[in-house]
Amino acid sequence: MLKLSSLIIFVSASLLSFSHTPKKTVNSSCSVHGIVSDNANNEAVPFASVQLFKQDNSVAGTATTDMLGEYCFKSIPAGIYKLTATYVGYTSKTIKAVKVTDASNLKLDIKLSTVPGMALQEVVVVKEYEVKQNKNYLSGNARKKDFKVGYSSPMISSGEFNTEEYAKIDDNEFKDSKKNPLSTFSIDVDKASYSNVRRFIMQGQLPPTDAVRVEEMVNYFSYNYPQPKGNNPFSITTQYMDCPWNKQHNLIHIGLQGKEIKMENTPANNLVFLIDVSGSMNDPNKLPLLKSGLTLLVDQMRRQDKVAIVVYAGAAGIVLPSTNEKAKILGALEQLEAGGSTAGGEGILLAYKTAKDNFMKSGNNRIILATDGDFNVGASSDGELVRIIEKEREAGVFLTVLGFGSGNYKDSKMEQLADKGNGNYAYIDNILEAKKVLVKEMGGTLLTIAKDVKIQIEFNPAKVKAYRLVGYENRLLNNEDFNDDKKDAGELGAGHSVTAIYEIIPAGSTELVASVDELKYQQSMPLIKSTNNEVMTIKFRYKAPTDTVSQLITEIMQDKKLSTDKVSDDCRFAIAVAEFGMLLRDSKFKGEANYNNILAQARSSKGKDDEGYRAEFIRLVEMAELLKK
Repeated sequence: MLKLSSLIIFVSASLLSFSHTPKKTVNSSCSVHGIVSDNANNEAVPFASVQLFKQDNSVAGTATTDMLGEYCFKSIPAGIYKLTATYVGYTSKTIKAVKVTDASNLKLDIKLSTVPGMALQEVVVVKEYEVKQNKNYLSGNARKKDFKVGYSSPMISSGEFNTEEYAKIDDNEFKDSKKNPLSTFSIDVDKASYSNVRRFIMQGQLPPTDAVRVEEMVNYFSYNYPQPKGNNPFSITTQYMDCPWNKQHNLIHIGLQGKEIKMENTPANNLVFLIDVSGSMNDPNKLPLLKSGLTLLVDQMRRQDKVAIVVYAGAAGIVLPSTNEKAKILGALEQLEAGGSTAGGEGILLAYKTAKDNFMKSGNNRIILATDGDFNVGASSDGELVRIIEKEREAGVFLTVLGFGSGNYKDSKMEQLADKGNGNYAYIDNILEAKKVLVKEMGGTLLTIAKDVKIQIEFNPAKVKAYRLVGYENRLLNNEDFNDDKKDAGELGAGHSVTAIYEIIPAGSTELVASVDELKYQQSMPLIKSTNNEVMTIKFRYKAPTDTVSQLITEIMQDKKLSTDKVSDDCRFAIAVAEFGMLLRDSKFKGEANYNNILAQARSSKGKDDEGYRAEFIRLVEMAELLKK
């Protein structure tokens, strides 16, 4: 069992202004305060989550206990409340009918009992601490051992403040094909942005601009691209068409389709569920939804598949060693409760160690990280976490990231972790999305059929004056990266598809395009008139999952432009989704994009929609149009 005794604290005398254990103090400014301790040994429980609920069950406040197990709620209005304390490994404790008056200084101590039959393997973290002057918390850096952990001040996450984080995205600009004939990017099969956008719209608000990643919205949907032939792991489909939001432009639609493989024919899976059980995960759309979703995944397991469960809050521990016994896995999931601060970096290290200890040489080895991304303890900076994951991925363990919740959601951090971990990233906003991600699509996610997939296009200036890639802003590569097999890129799973769209200004257009002056020391070459009507040459590089040397596929697209109503339903629907994304972003390239055109195109191209995802998209567009007014 993970207790306070798991943390062996070495206190440096040169950094301490006192040599005795600090006394517990009573803060007279607290409306409600107290100490959370272990019922068996009276040891304080630091980093436990304490919540105060109103009579309508809405949260009145959230606090995290300090190193002495103390919590404090200040300026609580008079009324009757309910107090709940939770921490990983313990049964939650609730005190009902807590009466708070205007003059209250109410002290309520809470005793937590350990969950019967649930043991956390101890992770011993040796620390050296300094006491910060005028601060009510301790902090420090790891002195030795394998894991790092630090501590931050108590986090307030009652929904009063929105601290969601999204990386800034600037729309790709048009490039002059004479001066910049090459466009290079990594594929992206992440779909988190779409379900996150849906969450905002369903809650009655338009999403933040940077929450909208157009390529992830487009790639949320399945498309009926042809299966690959021969030895290639994916097929390639291209279409050339009119642009619906700018009549003077054209669009190029590129579709990749991964080879479908039946789940029963896939190798055995070595999975490590890395679960955030910190206090910020206490909301119904976080840990409870997470547990329900992972239960759906466990139900699909085969005898040869194994699962281990690692959790992290104030520290990290192994809840369940690797096993193929579904009853044990489901039982361990059911007993998880949220409480404490978030030692994300420590948890990731322990998860990789667990995956490598149970490594299946011919199997699929993967960590499934489930969190709201609010890492506030230990290795929490983006740079440090990325370096951990980049180092560990070389062991052949991939990383899937599942995002949950709202208010303190850290989208930018989770997207980056999945990208660097040779994995994918999804946001789960409801149980149906959990089923889609963890049941319908997880078989393909677990089996990577091509890694480091890169696309490089050379445009023919005789046909194309300028071009811009719609979306993929954070997946762009330098042109020289295309032939560099050490350069990381995206992964493609069995049965997964990838769609990319280019907006084209045709040759001969009088439209002005940003460019540079003629070069003084370089020879300008005359345009080569294409004798075979080529618009562009597309090159693809990929590696087999266990290879270090890439393979090359080359395709040529001819100038056979079609009107919008002549292209496939899949192409038209993808274009409608991209146009919707541009409207939500209020892109300066949206041209004449409007809700009526998007709805008309989406409805006419819905096609066979057995799962209802395309119909749901149409409803979202209708709702967004109303919210825009």
